[in-house]
Amino acid sequence: MSRSDTLRYHRRSVRLKGYDYSQPGAYFVTIVTYQREAMFGEIMNGAMQLNPLGKLVEKCWLTISTHFPQARLDEFAIMPNHLHGIILLSTGEASADNAPTLPTNPISADASPLHPMGTKPRSIGAIIQNFKSISTRLANSLYFNPGSKLWHRNYFDHIIRNERELNDIRQYIRANPILWENDKENPQILSRRD
Repeated sequence: MSRSDTLRYHRRSVRLKGYDYSQPGAYFVTIVTYQREAMFGEIMNGAMQLNPLGKLVEKCWLTISTHFPQARLDEFAIMPNHLHGIILLSTGEASADNAPTLPTNPISADASPLHPMGTKPRSIGAIIQNFKSISTRLANSLYFNPGSKLWHRNYFDHIIRNERELNDIRQYIRANPILWENDKENPQILSRRD
């Protein structure tokens, strides 16, 4: 492969350059379904009503701490075509005594560079990769759709820097179903823009 081919097929990372996403802290993630298709249920009277696939995704989300003991789940919401969640990383087993601290500086002096070959173990990337893989595999086996895509290939993240920001994001997640009518991820809003 020539250098120009390598550059053309290289996916630009949306992660904060130089930040170690395996370090203790709080992370807000958004994972979108493939082609933003509403697959997980519907909003009725300001509340999310999960369908069987939505319930499967919720079950997979709730098992993250089983696969990653350093991860503790905080507020989350499954919407018709995306999932918002806060993941708290600590240095070891998740427990009340080992709660993660919020970073004071988004790029610490000892932050390791991003690994050029693969996802760093025990990082937010590894957690999301595992969650997406397991949920897709289970959905495909239960609904007899081998090879079907469930998720968009990437995810969005935000490093939560302080307690006020953490509480604001928790409130945003809780309010998400109520605000669905005007949500930029709502397919009805997206179709109005076209």
